[in-house]
Amino acid sequence: MTAGRPPAERTWALAVVLVLAFGILAAGSSYWQVIRADDLASSPTDAAVLAAARTVVRGKILDRDGRTLASSRRTADGMPYRVYADPALSHPVGYASALYGSTGLERAYTAALTGARDGDPLTRLFAKFLPPADRRSDLQTALSLPLQRLAVRLLGDDRGAVVMLDPRSGEVLVLASTPAFDSSAIANPATATATFDALREDGASPLLDRAVLGRYVPGSAFKIVTAIAGLGSGSVSRETRFAEQPASEEDGLLVSGYRVRDGHHPFTGTTALDLVEATEVSCNIWYALAGLRTGGANLDTFARRLGFGSALPFDLLTASSQLTNGGGPLPGGFLDDVELANAAYGQGEVLTTPLQMALVAAAVANGGELMEPRLVTALVDRQGRRTPVGPRSMGRILDASANAVLVEAMTRAVEGTDGRLFTEGARVPGILVAGKSGTAEIGGGGEPHSWFIGFAPADAPTVAIAVVVEGGGRGGTRAAPLAGRMLRAYFEAQP
Repeated sequence: MTAGRPPAERTWALAVVLVLAFGILAAGSSYWQVIRADDLASSPTDAAVLAAARTVVRGKILDRDGRTLASSRRTADGMPYRVYADPALSHPVGYASALYGSTGLERAYTAALTGARDGDPLTRLFAKFLPPADRRSDLQTALSLPLQRLAVRLLGDDRGAVVMLDPRSGEVLVLASTPAFDSSAIANPATATATFDALREDGASPLLDRAVLGRYVPGSAFKIVTAIAGLGSGSVSRETRFAEQPASEEDGLLVSGYRVRDGHHPFTGTTALDLVEATEVSCNIWYALAGLRTGGANLDTFARRLGFGSALPFDLLTASSQLTNGGGPLPGGFLDDVELANAAYGQGEVLTTPLQMALVAAAVANGGELMEPRLVTALVDRQGRRTPVGPRSMGRILDASANAVLVEAMTRAVEGTDGRLFTEGARVPGILVAGKSGTAEIGGGGEPHSWFIGFAPADAPTVAIAVVVEGGGRGGTRAAPLAGRMLRAYFEAQP
């Protein structure tokens, strides 16, 4: 019979096990309380954040000039609820409701607004034992309340979106989506249930933030992406002309048995267009040929640099834009040359958000460098101390010389003699505007979506814009004039 281990040896073994166990617990606690404290403390689903969201008076949300966009009141029994400055803010600012949770900035920054997150990890660790009221922050945003209101008013009864941003910093001045709704009525416990039920049953989907979650066929506005890929990969240049383009204007360009049509500009006659001319008159055939020469791999590479293929780095959740449904045998996941040719002028399986297309315009406006879009520019604590947010670069998309070709092409598309036929209304007196309209065919006999993307002043850009109007018809009919109105209002407001 084998004798057991001595009691002292067993005691030491148990001690070692306990020390290891407590070490693992301590390491785990340190990891979550210090290293991952930022993520945990700012998560909208964290238990402490959720509890604070229901009971704490939130910080204010302010526009770029200090106007109050969101503030708080109390019910008769003392419970706080939110009040919003205008229904035009319903999507970017969102709502905070005790019954229906939160959306928009109210959700993304719940921890900061309620004081569940404050300062460095060590400060936050001890702050958890203090009342959160004095730890909450106000949000300073880049939004312009007057411009946001104007965008929603100009969209009117149409479904659509407007995005305006500063291409130099990524600051988003307008993030409008229609139909809008009354966020205050959802936040107020007395009206929340009836309001929310009505919105859920509304066939126009007013709760959908079309600016960041709506995915649309972009039509000819997407030609700027193809031009970026062609120029960036060296596949095309400013002087590139295709000999087969003029003859194809009459009967279409035959691609693997499919004819690419282009009835926009019979006035170009037998002229073989270069890149600038093709952009000015929005030539589908030139861009189909440019897309085929550039190839699916290059188109995919440059589109991904612009943000396609994944959620964008942004304050709010965004839908992923795509070139194709994928799975095809050609590079980039294209099914065949027909799909690639159609994608090159914004049809086929291309789907994109308005925010993504605003970033396409912003990249060109900023000399080929793309800045991350952002709504919040600073957190402001109870003592008035500001913690700035951003800016950050998403990388260089094009070199300066290649980018200058696109600036010229987009300027001609608005200011040129032929270009203004397709972008009527986008021009601003005294300001040089660059842009590209789009008429996105959606099939089924419905009216096409109306698009415009652009920036101004073309020679020293301070603002970029994207407009989409669902079923709005030709880009020059609805989206371009709306963009022109927005740009005029922006420049009129400058000191």
